[in-house]
Amino acid sequence: MTGFLVLAVYVAIFMVAAFIFTRIGTGKDGYTALKTVTFGDESAVRPNRAAGILSILTLFLLWGMFTGSKYLPEFLHAPAPFAGETSFEYTVEANGESDTATVAVLVHNREENPEKPAIEPGEGFAKNDSIKVAQYRSQLVSFDKNDEVKKKDGAKIVAINGTPVQPGDTVEIKGGSVTISDKGTPNFAPDNGLQMEPLYLPSPEAVIERTGKVLEEGFRGTSLLGHLGWSLFRVIAGFICGAVVGIPLGYAMGLSNWFRGWFDPIVEFMRPVPPLALIPLVIIWAGIGETGKIILLFLAALWIMAIAARSGVSGVNISKVHAAYSLGASKWQIMRYVIIPNSLPEIFTGARVAMGVCWGTVVAAELVAAEKGAGMMIMVASKFQNTDIVILGIILIGVIGFGIDMLMRGAERILVPWKGKG
Repeated sequence: MTGFLVLAVYVAIFMVAAFIFTRIGTGKDGYTALKTVTFGDESAVRPNRAAGILSILTLFLLWGMFTGSKYLPEFLHAPAPFAGETSFEYTVEANGESDTATVAVLVHNREENPEKPAIEPGEGFAKNDSIKVAQYRSQLVSFDKNDEVKKKDGAKIVAINGTPVQPGDTVEIKGGSVTISDKGTPNFAPDNGLQMEPLYLPSPEAVIERTGKVLEEGFRGTSLLGHLGWSLFRVIAGFICGAVVGIPLGYAMGLSNWFRGWFDPIVEFMRPVPPLALIPLVIIWAGIGETGKIILLFLAALWIMAIAARSGVSGVNISKVHAAYSLGASKWQIMRYVIIPNSLPEIFTGARVAMGVCWGTVVAAELVAAEKGAGMMIMVASKFQNTDIVILGIILIGVIGFGIDMLMRGAERILVPWKGKG
């Protein structure tokens, strides 16, 4: 339920923001605003920076809304889980008689351990009782524990707050609900509201607090920068190895019918195989050391770079090759001044994709008995339900991956300024 509501709020914010920016704003986002000579090329449509900033702020807004973050005013918070005292009455029938008793309930924060509410037992054979239950949890009420007539003697709950009930029925009360189990025992469940339980999604301030603690104390004997450094080293090493082998292989496949025929089945066979499926084979081949992790990342990047280089060579305009031949260029000069420059845009695109796949694979690579790395940090934290560390690791991997992609885009603009210019 909460997930659908988050999605609905996100879509609503997106639609309102898009309407304001495109209709009330500059009004320059129509097709006529695009240059005809570059229409269809990536350079023709550039990201709206305001929209990008608003998108990030919206994600943090939703995060804070559905975790009750102190960084947001309370009126922006989604309904919080119930906390405090409530009560309900149950009616018991036994031996042809009926009696009513009250159950006082205290709903408390999971980090607290308060005493149960004090309550007088009252008169009659059904005695008043009290329970305590943590937020997001439920509690069976052993109603006959202190009653004079037990369930084994025929005592049976027939009503909750005056509402007739049978096993399986649920009655809503203040702060929660009471469900009669198959064995006739009432089960109280507090109202969870619409906020996420911290176990599943901690608040932004909890993640920030954990970040400071990990920066100061490290994690399992290694600093946070040390974990990130090891992950970055593995990704870059695997990517470079994949590029060094994949790019020449792609050029060979793009320039030679024999190489294309020989390697095309292998490349096309391996391309759809997810790197995660190769982990058992890599362990058998290279063990569980650093070599195995780098080999896995190498295989993740190899086929992407080979296909990108092959596509870049195959996409060279043949008229440029003929023009170079007519001017007396040698094969090496054609390769140097025609094929390589015109294939570089495709290679850079493939490199960005390959780097993204490597970052996505590094977590799996570090599952193989890694002692350091962001992926290892995430997996160890998940075993102990340290969700804040898991989210911290995911955010850091995403930020570093985004930073690397931006650096590669910048390098592409500098090294391949002719991209999209025919």
